[in-house]
Amino acid sequence: MESIGVLMVCPMNTYLEQELEKRFNLFKFWNFPDKTQFLNTHKNSIRAVVGNATAGADAELIEALPKLEIVASFSVGLDKVDLGKCKEKGIRVTNTPDVLTEDVADLAIGLSLAVLRRLCESDRYVRSGKWKKGDYKLTTKRAEIHRIGYASRR
Repeated sequence: MESIGVLMVCPMNTYLEQELEKRFNLFKFWNFPDKTQFLNTHKNSIRAVVGNATAGADAELIEALPKLEIVASFSVGLDKVDLGKCKEKGIRVTNTPDVLTEDVADLAIGLSLAVLRRLCESDRYVRSGKWKKGDYKLTTKRAEIHRIGYASRR
């Protein structure tokens, strides 16, 4: 049985490439200088395209692959995929939604606390040795929230 052709449009993490190579006939598009010739040669064996937030499947690529069944984006966004063309041709489109949602929220809270409590400024103060003088102005939640609120109203 012929192996399914998968076109990876840009370099991604090594693990992903290795796993795809184990299961499919993986073509790394960036390795082929003459893209048109490559597509003409392999257009009937490629059934999947794998991209990410920086490279996906535009209308021209989709049209060049008559056996294309799925476009998988290894990212949250689908900006680099021509969704209209995929819908027209009945091509499935997948992505990786909510992979980092909680982590981004955690980081946003952490950064907010760092700003409110002046953690970076405090760290620089301690590392510089100025702490020996003992003149660092302490912060409180109430004072910092008030200060930021006041600054945003200006």
